Amino acid sequence: MPKTEILVQRIRDTIASEGYAHNDRLPPEREMCTKLNVTRNQLRGALARLESRGLIWRHVGRGTFVGERPVLNLDDVLYLRDQVTPPHVASVRLVIEPELARLAAMHSTPADREEIHACASRCREAPDWRSYEAWDNKFHHAIARSAKNKLFLYYFETLNVVRRSMVWGQPRKTSKPDKNYSSFLEHDQIKQAIEGKDRDFAAHCMKQHLHSVYGRILPSMDETAGDVRATIKDS
Repeated sequence: MPKTEILVQRIRDTIASEGYAHNDRLPPEREMCTKLNVTRNQLRGALARLESRGLIWRHVGRGTFVGERPVLNLDDVLYLRDQVTPPHVASVRLVIEPELARLAAMHSTPADREEIHACASRCREAPDWRSYEAWDNKFHHAIARSAKNKLFLYYFETLNVVRRSMVWGQPRKTSKPDKNYSSFLEHDQIKQAIEGKDRDFAAHCMKQHLHSVYGRILPSMDETAGDVRATIKDS
């Protein structure tokens, strides 16, 4: 593997292991050079590749941030966070993400599918829940990007930022996902459907995955969760 690609992977590993979320700012270049033991030119070359793949964005005078350059109005996101509940988020995900999986099966490139596969693999290898959740978020975001629909991506990213800004209160009884954690198989089914260009099955697998996720989370929430459980049952 070329040296620049090795450095690209090291930066991605750092982002995942240290729990950076979408739109989080990375450390200054000087600090990253010291941490990674590379020159400024080497670092900038790797960052340029990451930016070209939509994995980071840079703003002169502000720094380097995780994810694609946002088109979001962050004031609107903060407003939405204060107006919605976790069940609202769940019900919207059940509408948007299966369609994104369908579109990804139709329009994803080999590079897109490689990224989805890598994220699913990293979920299985996660040493703790924080790392798992970071890679799980990247898995869903990779599928959204693969749909090749900027308007859908805008809505997904708005929803994702709101979702990650909320406190879900999901209890964890282990330090990391069990090796037989149900989401691993569900991720594999989604990935395989997208790779096989089976758009209807991709949408079905994504819907079943979200049913599984919120079936675990919603029972611990307040009575407003019932509305979403009804949505899940009827969909």
